Amino acid sequence: MSSPASLPQNLIRVQSPLGGLELTGDDDEIFSLAIMRNGHLPFEGLPEAPNSLLQRAVQQLTEYFAGDRFAFDVPVRLSRGTEFQRSVWLGLAAVPFGDHLSYGELGRSIGKSGAGRAIGGAVGANPAPILVGCHRVLASNGRITGFSAGEGIPTKQWLLRHERIEFVG
Repeated sequence: MSSPASLPQNLIRVQSPLGGLELTGDDDEIFSLAIMRNGHLPFEGLPEAPNSLLQRAVQQLTEYFAGDRFAFDVPVRLSRGTEFQRSVWLGLAAVPFGDHLSYGELGRSIGKSGAGRAIGGAVGANPAPILVGCHRVLASNGRITGFSAGEGIPTKQWLLRHERIEFVG
């Protein structure tokens, strides 16, 4: 579990087709979205402390999984990374539902051509998968190279199929 200084102010959990989701935040921003991995969530030992923003995010996620929502409008805190990570996350946030891009295209879109490995690391550090669509990044040949949320590649495959994004393998 995280240190007391990093315990979330507000916390909510919801079931999804991917398993349990856990969101943290405050009254102004979503801080994180975690997808259950190996049956566990990061703050599972803490009681839920929902607020209206987290409840709104859960409603939007429920609509997304039902196929009724194609964009999220809840504010997500993307300021807790390096300048490079933040630029990658903002690039991810600009990719719409049902669309995808390669790591190279993402790098070019943020002015960091040739930084593929670093782009991949920043994509993997995305604090709020699904809300900030890191699953929409594929290798240039359309392959899935990995996914750090939930159960990894099977989670990414589910999200890509849900959005009808074609991929290889």
